[in-house]
Amino acid sequence: MRGQNRILPGVALPLILLLSLAPATSRAETPTPTPTVSPARTQVVLLGTGNPSANPDRSGPSVAIVINDTPYIIDCGPGVVRRASAAFRKGVAGLAVPKLKTAFITHLHSDHTLGYPDLIFTPWVLGRKEPLEVFGPVGLKAMTDHILAAYSEDIDIRTNGLEHGNRTGYKVNAHEIKPGVVYKDENVTVKAFLVHHGSWREAYGYRFETPDKVIVLSGDCAPSPSVIENCDGCDVLLHEVYTQVGYDERKEDWRKYITNFHTSTKELAELATKAKPKLLVLYHQMFFGGAKDTEEGLLQEMHQHYAGKVVSAHDLDIY
Repeated sequence: MRGQNRILPGVALPLILLLSLAPATSRAETPTPTPTVSPARTQVVLLGTGNPSANPDRSGPSVAIVINDTPYIIDCGPGVVRRASAAFRKGVAGLAVPKLKTAFITHLHSDHTLGYPDLIFTPWVLGRKEPLEVFGPVGLKAMTDHILAAYSEDIDIRTNGLEHGNRTGYKVNAHEIKPGVVYKDENVTVKAFLVHHGSWREAYGYRFETPDKVIVLSGDCAPSPSVIENCDGCDVLLHEVYTQVGYDERKEDWRKYITNFHTSTKELAELATKAKPKLLVLYHQMFFGGAKDTEEGLLQEMHQHYAGKVVSAHDLDIY
């Protein structure tokens, strides 16, 4: 009985030989895996969603668009580098501080540029060797020259003193731009467009075209048709906003200011309905109406007039 389950040597060997001598075309072929390239991964990181108000929960306005672990910074409000470091700890590898070397400025208001010296010097002190490349409106070069002059003694001590700091990482190439494509590399094409921001002669929004997303940022502005034109169904539209509740609580002189410089919830709803972003992200949110002027109320106002997907961003949110 035991022998019935055994393979007899006289039968098994010829069978094995026949299989080994069979033509290759008769055997089952295992396909060779085709190498694939992972699609680019674009992350939109809110480094700061604040405004001039000293809100400790909202750092100064700044956004990072990170593509294939390469960061591009838009605006640099107070705390920009520390917020980038916080995002790095949260898992955004592209926001390692020495990698911060390309930035775009929407306009030269202080709340959008107080972190500019931080962006120039802190990554340098922490190891950046490349000069900072910055793009923005007329006046950027003068601002840059004054900042470097103000920190000339710091630069001298760090390079000629015992620190032996490198002599390139603190330098800045400031590019004063015009509307149109202002930057392009293997990750992104960046287009600048003019927006209306009160008395400013030049204020810009930006359109970022990456391999997997189109992202448009308004910067600070009153309702501007250029935002609609440049979004036109974009993946993400980041837009500033103030509430109707806040507007109603202010005096006439303030209302005149706010309507010339910024965008209300109703105006933004109308704009976004025309622009058709897949996601509308509210940032630089402005609450002028005291305790009753809340984020919940802001979103309620938006939903009254806008049927699309909308979120109110917080610092370190990622989209």
